[in-house]
Amino acid sequence: QEMRILVARRCQPNIRGPTAVINANARRYVSDLRASRSYTNELEIKREESNIPCYRVLDEQGRIIKDGNEGKAPLELKKEMYKCMSKLTVMDKIFYDAQRQGRISFHMQHTGEQAALIASAAALDMGDVVYTQYREAGVYMWRGFDLQQMAHQCYGNIYDYGKGRQMPIHYGSRASNVHTVSSPLGTQIPHASGAAYALKMEGKPNVSMAYFGDGAASEGDFHAALNFAATLKAPALFFCRNNGYAISTPTSEQYIGDGIVCRAPGYGMHGVRVDGNDFLAVHEVVSEARSLALAENAPVLIEAMTYRVGHHSTSDDSTAYRSKEEMDDWAQNDDPLTRARVHLEMLGEWDSDQEAEMLTAYRKECIKCLQKAVGQKMPPIEQLFTDVYDDVPWHLEEQQANLMGHLDKYSTEYKLDEYANPDDYTDWRYQ
Repeated sequence: QEMRILVARRCQPNIRGPTAVINANARRYVSDLRASRSYTNELEIKREESNIPCYRVLDEQGRIIKDGNEGKAPLELKKEMYKCMSKLTVMDKIFYDAQRQGRISFHMQHTGEQAALIASAAALDMGDVVYTQYREAGVYMWRGFDLQQMAHQCYGNIYDYGKGRQMPIHYGSRASNVHTVSSPLGTQIPHASGAAYALKMEGKPNVSMAYFGDGAASEGDFHAALNFAATLKAPALFFCRNNGYAISTPTSEQYIGDGIVCRAPGYGMHGVRVDGNDFLAVHEVVSEARSLALAENAPVLIEAMTYRVGHHSTSDDSTAYRSKEEMDDWAQNDDPLTRARVHLEMLGEWDSDQEAEMLTAYRKECIKCLQKAVGQKMPPIEQLFTDVYDDVPWHLEEQQANLMGHLDKYSTEYKLDEYANPDDYTDWRYQ
């Protein structure tokens, strides 16, 4: 009899118990699900073709394409972006040469992608949380991470925020609100989705920004991140640098569809494609995408079409998989710095004297920073055992004691004077 009462109650639609609420929600969900579908009695298996246009403001020669459309960047910002792009280029050349001379162990250049990096960073707010892949030194630079700190990081000395534990160019800075580079490809993309959701829940007027390359878009983390951001309605910007290659794999072997941005509709997201070598177009697109993300609590996928003119890294020789003529053609006919400089020259705001003075100053600054970094000591050896556990466990204490005892016994066999004394060391983790 009791069972019959329960069954009867469950069948009565006016009962206001939790079961009735669940049933009502279920019926509403089923109804919405049916309404969202479009039915047909004609069978057709389709392969959708698309050719999403690429937004630009400047042509390859740096001329405004359409009168009245000069982007949203004011004049002074245009000049600052160009200067930062130039500084990044100078740094690339000098750091690359330093690696070839054996002064640092590794470097990655940004040649061809300077506009995509600097202009996108210029469109963000310092309160926005940024996640990078590894070819985004320009983003760090724009947000206040200076050449000196980059030099310290590449040498892994006592002034390196990462305490010498990361390989070179794996920058990170709390003050700049940019998370540390992680070598595994694509891991930063889901983090950006979570950060954006947290920003929304906290009611902050900021977005998260994830940078990645076309190769990373083939990782599972990319798809999971976009789906999370879309379903959670998180204000995240996903900025894909489509530079033509995933190390040695050309995009023609990575995907058959229309690039990366065509995937946005599959996740119910907004998407836009932009000429990544046009600094005015990139700045405008990211500015608009940021405003949209905040206004609608919606993620946006941005695909910046650019080209990696340099090698993938100092460990790569790209002439093994592409011709020198291909690289030269891009460098000569679609250089982002040339386009930006010519635009400023046409405005009467830049000339050859300013150019020469700027480049000379940047070269001197960069060389000075490397010279200062190379003369510093390495972090204390004791730092090998810190920052993993809040309270150091017994087995690490035992390992540390064994190591220090070994070094005391054989001190003449090691260059211990190259390491800082723990008592004289400042912890830079939170800079």
